[in-house]
Amino acid sequence: MFGNHRFLYGKGERMTFLGELALILIVTLGVSHFCNRINIPAVVGELLVGVILGPALLGWLRPSAFMHDFSEMGVVLLMYLAGLESDLGLLKKYFKPSVFVAVLGVVMPMVLMPLASLAFGLTQQDSILVGVVFAATSVSISVVVLRDANILSSKEGTTILGAAVVDDILAVLLLSVLSTVMGTGQQVNLSLKFGLELLYFVGLFVAVKWVVPGIMSLSEHLQAPYAVVITALVLGLALAELAELVGLSDVVGAFFAGIAIGQTKYRDEIVTAVEPIGYAVFIPVFFVSIGLNMSFAGIQSDFWFIVVMSLLAIATKLFGAGLGARLAGFSHTSAYLVGCGMVSRGEMALIVAQIGYRSHLLSKDYYSSLILVILITTLVAPFMIQQAVKMQKARPN
Repeated sequence: MFGNHRFLYGKGERMTFLGELALILIVTLGVSHFCNRINIPAVVGELLVGVILGPALLGWLRPSAFMHDFSEMGVVLLMYLAGLESDLGLLKKYFKPSVFVAVLGVVMPMVLMPLASLAFGLTQQDSILVGVVFAATSVSISVVVLRDANILSSKEGTTILGAAVVDDILAVLLLSVLSTVMGTGQQVNLSLKFGLELLYFVGLFVAVKWVVPGIMSLSEHLQAPYAVVITALVLGLALAELAELVGLSDVVGAFFAGIAIGQTKYRDEIVTAVEPIGYAVFIPVFFVSIGLNMSFAGIQSDFWFIVVMSLLAIATKLFGAGLGARLAGFSHTSAYLVGCGMVSRGEMALIVAQIGYRSHLLSKDYYSSLILVILITTLVAPFMIQQAVKMQKARPN
């Protein structure tokens, strides 16, 4: 499929997907080195690579089937690894704070973002969809920054991961309800949808407790190279696919697959094998692909809309999620770190915006500006997390 994929990137010149991949890897390698030297989160550099090489500036790279497939694999592997490195005991312990963080982190943007949109002249339908878009959270970027700071398995990191799963479920349900209420021709039976999702989580419990450990134990007896690693990857991809089939995000399935396999004795072997695959190839493509969505078209006419909505998008998650953490008993610095970890909208908001646009829930007039706002929150989030981590380490609980 990929062999025939080509696009123009200069006069008379064409690049295959192999050229695109080589370009992404060499540029992100250099940029990551530079970012680490000057103490900037490397993920910010990778996002900017997408902006610079993409349609917004040079136009050497564009969204494509290759880019979509590789980036999808990248985020699945990223959250799979996050699950592998998560402590199931801590996730259970901080489930209540995670729910507080997720719910208040959804409610605040769902209330304030539509009101601001109405003030800028958007229709009621567009305004409600804006609220749903910015209710979503993507912690894929937060995971990388927290992991680099060695606090992914802390109570703050665990709460952020747990809240992200709840947040994802809430955002999907909100979009489903909106599609049904607005009558877009993509109506769904909500009772059936909720039932399927509940059945999925019941199945996850069974898988984590009995199925996955049993399958992993059997894989040890297979006389094939990397049998254990391949089996673990198959389980991760299968649970990610099942999550999509019931209407959830594939990252939810990948995350819980990682948790399930992380409870077995094969955890270290799988992390050692999967990490290079993810971080050497797929994950850089994922972060670059987010930057490819950047466009400066219409930025002058919508300048104040973009500025106000960006500030509001950051503030609603920061204060909403942070308030949830405070109500759960976290200190000011811990709550601030949790709030910063929930700011990034990333691929989740992009997906919701795209679905809303295709379902005619969002008009094209403000679509590009909203994409820009999503990317601004995604670029700002790593700096906020880095600063919050320094505060946390300076004033530990």
